[in-house]
Amino acid sequence: MRQDKLSPETYEWAHEMLRIANQAAKRAQEENRKKGIPNVYDFNRHLYYELPKGELTKEDPYPLSKETEPKEEKC
Repeated sequence: MRQDKLSPETYEWAHEMLRIANQAAKRAQEENRKKGIPNVYDFNRHLYYELPKGELTKEDPYPLSKETEPKEEKC
């Protein structure tokens, strides 16, 4: 098996990109909480909804939205 070695600069760049992405995700989660929008997480292929007050549930807080979405037209 071939294993290419990455330069220290590449590891530093990847670490910085991960830091920026994590910071953006945390900011988005906080904005959602302030606006009353649930955050959605996937753990082991199961969706969990974090409600604005911090409660976790598997129940979709917007069940009617699936019924009111426009249906895709087949060509």
